[in-house]
Amino acid sequence: MSESSAASSQYNKMTQTPIHKLIVTLAIPTVLSMMVTTIYNLVDTAFVGTLGTSASGAVGVVFGFMSILQAFGFMFGQGAGSMLSRRLGARDVKTAGIIASTGFAASFTSGIIIAVLGFIFEDPLIRMLGSTDTIAPYARAYLNNIMFVAPFCASSFTLNNMLRYEGKAKLGMIGLLTGGILNIGGDALFIFGMDMGIAGAGLSTAISQVISFSILLVMFLSGKTESKLLFSNITLKDRTLIEAIETGFPSLLRQGLGSLATILVNFKAAQYAGDAGVSAMTIVTRVAFFLFAIALGIGQGFQPVCAWSYGAGKYKRQREAYRFTIILSELVLVTLTVIAMIFSGNLIRMFRDDPAVIEIGTRALRLQCISQLFMPIVMVTEMLMQSSGKKIPATVLSSLRGGVLLIPLLIVMPALRGLAGVQEAQPLSYILSVPCAVIMARWFFRVTPKEDS
Repeated sequence: MSESSAASSQYNKMTQTPIHKLIVTLAIPTVLSMMVTTIYNLVDTAFVGTLGTSASGAVGVVFGFMSILQAFGFMFGQGAGSMLSRRLGARDVKTAGIIASTGFAASFTSGIIIAVLGFIFEDPLIRMLGSTDTIAPYARAYLNNIMFVAPFCASSFTLNNMLRYEGKAKLGMIGLLTGGILNIGGDALFIFGMDMGIAGAGLSTAISQVISFSILLVMFLSGKTESKLLFSNITLKDRTLIEAIETGFPSLLRQGLGSLATILVNFKAAQYAGDAGVSAMTIVTRVAFFLFAIALGIGQGFQPVCAWSYGAGKYKRQREAYRFTIILSELVLVTLTVIAMIFSGNLIRMFRDDPAVIEIGTRALRLQCISQLFMPIVMVTEMLMQSSGKKIPATVLSSLRGGVLLIPLLIVMPALRGLAGVQEAQPLSYILSVPCAVIMARWFFRVTPKEDS
């Protein structure tokens, strides 16, 4: 099949396939990828948990650093992805290649800069991420491996997001699934088989990230994508990079604020409950994300449909996709919430059989589960804005969801309610962001043409 006929086939698929079928088709590989990645995170937490409560807490500390890499990877991936999919929707393949190449180069460079700064300021960084004196040695052993592969971590997120926005989530799934499965096996080998302890967990993660990156890069270099990664396509002369940053900035802001919120949670949990508090909140974060991952995967199946439809002027199709995604995400979360509420104590015990950790984690997990029922409207509206190139509304909503509401609550509520305030802050921030999402969605559909162009 020639490049032009392949591009035409992809255009027809993304703009004419029935919405329900297309979103589910695009969501399945994304959901599978996220489930495997999340399962790895849970297995990693469980394996490290056998090394002690302090080691378990170190996973949460290093997660803050990983979130920083993810923030930049998502900024360039979702920024460039949104732009290139709108260009593909307008049948401008050449510009899509320039956008993809520039976004990838910027992401890899940002990973190098983060790694260099991380090595220079490692001890202050570990403290800043919320480590206690007893957690710090474990966090350092884990983090050293991650910093060596920081450029590959950041750009893997970018490549995967660009594949999703092209409507080729299956290609991204191959890279992420391979890395995730190898990571689980690597954990068992390095932590237990080679008796490397928590450093083995870090080494396993580092190796799997490089493998995932290599597979994702090959997808672009082997001609399987519409947009081409070429050195000659990288440009700093026009607004390509600036617009990618502007479009992806909501992702950076959400992830960055999320990292800051994670650090604050670690600090507050340590202040009121010591290492058990940090360990419990780390476990809750991982379990809650596992529950939310399916809904998030459905939302990520919506993003390329939204961007292609907007670029092609198919506004009715975009509205239909928005409604369907919210309803499907809500149905999934209701089902999972009921299960998690019933077995919350058992879920925490799977990762750390410590009475203090179980008590703290059980209540926090139940609160998280209830609050996640409010998240689909917020999540999908933010994706709608970002995929349509509405930078300011996307940034505002992203900042609310990411931390503008949460960070003040993490400061105020523990002062009023102690450890209970730490457990309640994040669920409350989710609920408070809903009215803003509703207002923005109504505004968007009011100013967007009712008829297709």
